[in-house]
Amino acid sequence: MNLKTQFNFRQIAVIVAHPDDETLWAGGMILMNPQCNWTIICLCRGKDTDRAPKFFEALTLYGATGAMGNIDDGPEQSPVPQREMETAIRFLLPPCHYDLILTHSPAGEYTRHKRHEETGRAVFYLWEHKIIDSGELWFFAYEDHDKTVYPQAIKNADRVIDLPEDIRLKKFGMITRTYGFPENSFEAMTTPKREAFWCFKPGKKMNEMLKES
Repeated sequence: MNLKTQFNFRQIAVIVAHPDDETLWAGGMILMNPQCNWTIICLCRGKDTDRAPKFFEALTLYGATGAMGNIDDGPEQSPVPQREMETAIRFLLPPCHYDLILTHSPAGEYTRHKRHEETGRAVFYLWEHKIIDSGELWFFAYEDHDKTVYPQAIKNADRVIDLPEDIRLKKFGMITRTYGFPENSFEAMTTPKREAFWCFKPGKKMNEMLKES
């Protein structure tokens, strides 16, 4: 799919749990559409002296604006109340009308990371209840078949985009050079060559997406 010929959005927000999620799951889309106004917010690791500066370096390379929060991201993965996630999103996301918001699926991208799932649920709630204003909402659509493969695009997602080679290389470079992950790391090995999204307009329910996946 040639996204450039079918992409009519101008004001776009990307809401992710961690620095590098924006690149892993939607970096190709961002790189292919520099004409858009990109706002990228990250809910965790705002006080991480290693990863936070890398996130803002990535924003500069994307020509995007953004902000970071500091939701607990400890290794024990204790659940975070949805209200806390919602509050962080509302604080970090500039209040305006967006043509499109991109975020994690409530089912996550791999088995399993609670912060990804919690972010997706919180964004969906805020969008469905018109607390955040966007014409469309797209979830990242990836799966790892219960850890048997690296996360890969879901073939029957609403939008599946094969990245041009130059875009794929730029995206991979942002993971390995900007974020500094070794080429044999999970992050580098995961970096999708194909990006996929579940696409929502007002009125489409979350259970419809889960049924399709």
